[in-house]
Amino acid sequence: MNTVRTRIRPVLPRLVGVAVTGAVLALGAEQFRAWIDRRSSRGCGDVESVCITWWGLAFVPLTVLAAVAVLATAYKALDIGPRLVIVPPTVLLAPMPLGAAQTLAGPGAVVLAGGLWCSVLALAAWNRHRVLALSGAAALLLVSLVQLYG
Repeated sequence: MNTVRTRIRPVLPRLVGVAVTGAVLALGAEQFRAWIDRRSSRGCGDVESVCITWWGLAFVPLTVLAAVAVLATAYKALDIGPRLVIVPPTVLLAPMPLGAAQTLAGPGAVVLAGGLWCSVLALAAWNRHRVLALSGAAALLLVSLVQLYG
């Protein structure tokens, strides 16, 4: 009898991989933003009006592009799918928990929030964990909004 058995890989090691990826992306974005701030302050000097630099304008598109590419590659390597459903909300909603973590506790908290945010949304890829994952993501967003605007 020929039966095809699919090998079921455990969820936890894949979530750890996603958490590390999210933490590294958050750290990279934070360092890039700090570099742009330093560069803009040197370039603008004593200008009292609004000073806009090219790096400041390119920050959001470059960060989003890098995050989408890295997350799609990591999810493919970790066999997490469907990537098209998970990656866009991870990238587009990430500024809220990351911004709340930055205002609350600084750059170290941004790294932890990035790892937590990516792993919670990646958990939604599995049917049996979907309710837990979406509840966790909603709770993180709610806490972030309260921290930012409350």
